[in-house]
Amino acid sequence: MSLNADWMQRDLAVLWHPCTQMKDHERLPLIPIRRGEGVWLEDFDGKRYLDAVSSWWVNVFGHANPRINARIKAQVDQLEHVMLAGFSHRPVIELSERLVAITPPGLERVFYADNGSSGIEVALKMSFHYWRNGGRTEKKRFVTLTNSYHGETVAAMSVGDVALFTDTYKPLLLDTLKVPSPDCYLRPEGVSWEEHSRSMFAHMEQTLAEHHGEIAAVIVEPLIQGAGGMRMYHPIYLRLLREACDRHGVHLILDEIAVGFGRTGTMFACEQAGIAPDFLVLSKALTGGYLPMAAVLTTDDVYQAFYADYATLRAFLHSHTYTGNPLACAAALATLDIFRDDDVIEKNKALAARMAQATEHLKDHPQVAEVRQTGMALAIEMVQDKPSKTPYPWQERRGLAVYRHALSRGALLRPLGSVVYFLPPYVITPEQIDFLAEVATEGIDLATRSAVSVAMPAGAPAEFRDPG
Repeated sequence: MSLNADWMQRDLAVLWHPCTQMKDHERLPLIPIRRGEGVWLEDFDGKRYLDAVSSWWVNVFGHANPRINARIKAQVDQLEHVMLAGFSHRPVIELSERLVAITPPGLERVFYADNGSSGIEVALKMSFHYWRNGGRTEKKRFVTLTNSYHGETVAAMSVGDVALFTDTYKPLLLDTLKVPSPDCYLRPEGVSWEEHSRSMFAHMEQTLAEHHGEIAAVIVEPLIQGAGGMRMYHPIYLRLLREACDRHGVHLILDEIAVGFGRTGTMFACEQAGIAPDFLVLSKALTGGYLPMAAVLTTDDVYQAFYADYATLRAFLHSHTYTGNPLACAAALATLDIFRDDDVIEKNKALAARMAQATEHLKDHPQVAEVRQTGMALAIEMVQDKPSKTPYPWQERRGLAVYRHALSRGALLRPLGSVVYFLPPYVITPEQIDFLAEVATEGIDLATRSAVSVAMPAGAPAEFRDPG
């Protein structure tokens, strides 16, 4: 028995993996990873896989990055953890100072959580509680976009709209207002991204005009709806949204968990619209992909709404055991050092151009409806009919065929349904980008070779798809 097979058997005897139908592993081998270096992951049999999805969008400067490693090793000999209630420590203070300095103006306070979903919960609760502290108890609903995803805890699911993640749990979810997404994949022929995003804002304007008295906040993923299939839209939508939230007295929550830290071509996606939110939620790349942490930045106005004598019960009594963990802060500080010292955003422009060049030919593929890109995120959407953009039935799992082919070629490409995407670490080379494009092209050719063979059963939502 190979080492891989041995570790796989031991794993399947005790583990329950996330975002996985475990029965799939009766025919789809699980891959135990022994080590990582740069863009590469290596299994126990010595085979390497190029991590094209940054290990679920977190790893921006490569696996086992020596600078991040060194910072964590130095920290672990000083302080591994201390509770952040009534205590503090140098790494969390320095990290908070630096986050306030690099995020849009007006974001002056930082609250920490343990992961992205928990960060979303913090922002939602803060907004609701802000209005309550001000005597506006009727403002308790949230507005979100269709096809959005903000995490998998209950409130985070409530403001999401990817059926695969939410439909089962509908009886548990909050009553939220859903507004049609500005997703530019759906724009009419001949209409630009900006024109479509601007016209789609009419739905949001109407919702805010009609319901602002009961709305606490609007929450959106800026520029890219990640788990919704890497669907993208123009920054003008964010600019219009900020203005409308101000006019109607509603908070704006920006979920930059997946798109922050350079992924869209700027340090934060909202910079492209020239706006600042009331709450900015960060996670994933915050620690370079090393340790779980989320940061929620907000304004002094929000902070002051909770600042009062204890007896008023206005305090934000929300906590996580590992809030502001020193080791995670050390990883985040090292990550910010690399951004500061290595001119990362500028260098990424050349890598993004190479991604566009390497996949240009796929625009002419008969089963590819669109190749779209925002910065260091590129998506290729497979369809059964190109002119009408008719999707493949989700039961056929065409993306899974691409995934399996990529593994055979030494690449980790984990599509979102029929959407193949590149979200690589920023240390990827132009030659490695060319390799990914080659592997993706082969996989798409294989996945789309056969005609549709599975009919959609009655009542099955078309938007169901494999999670990525």
